[in-house]
Amino acid sequence: MDELRVLVVANDSLARAGLAALLASQPDCRVVGQGTSEDLADEAALYRPDVILWDLGWDPEPLLELDPFGTNQPPIVALLPDEAYAADAWAAGHQGLLLRDSSAESLAAALQAAVQGLVILDAALAVAVLPARDPEAEPLVEALTPRELEVVQLLAEGLSNRAIAHRLEISEHTVKFHVNAILGKLDAQSRTEAVVRATRLGLILL
Repeated sequence: MDELRVLVVANDSLARAGLAALLASQPDCRVVGQGTSEDLADEAALYRPDVILWDLGWDPEPLLELDPFGTNQPPIVALLPDEAYAADAWAAGHQGLLLRDSSAESLAAALQAAVQGLVILDAALAVAVLPARDPEAEPLVEALTPRELEVVQLLAEGLSNRAIAHRLEISEHTVKFHVNAILGKLDAQSRTEAVVRATRLGLILL
């Protein structure tokens, strides 16, 4: 896997340095630059990152009104202090929302998923963003097993079969078996469709 080029953005210099240090500990993640919200567009043009990690600080409201790129932008994973700002941040179009105290592993996984086009949402922020479980969603004919629930959650994070096998310490063949079972139980034709249907059923949170 190629290294993920990350631009770390935060108005607080200590926050920038802390996030850069966290990501430096993660394989396949390389911080190519650090900057502030005010110069975000110029910094993105200079460093050409694959993804931006943007710490919105303790008072995100002024930053949520910024539109530094328009429609042409790398994906942004934004960090929030709590759920109070989640709905506004979601409406601003950020591809991922996490809490500021997220672990290095969670940050790296979210950034990888964002680059693959997936939407990332911390479970603690979901209540403020996602609608309640869809009452019209048809129930499953057969419930997912605990292991299948683990696998579908990792599918939602954008992990490959090999990565899932490594995370769960099982063989790649076993992962394929679980994925096929999940597709069958969710009546889905693809991994993406399975994730969407599982979300509607309240089985996972993106």
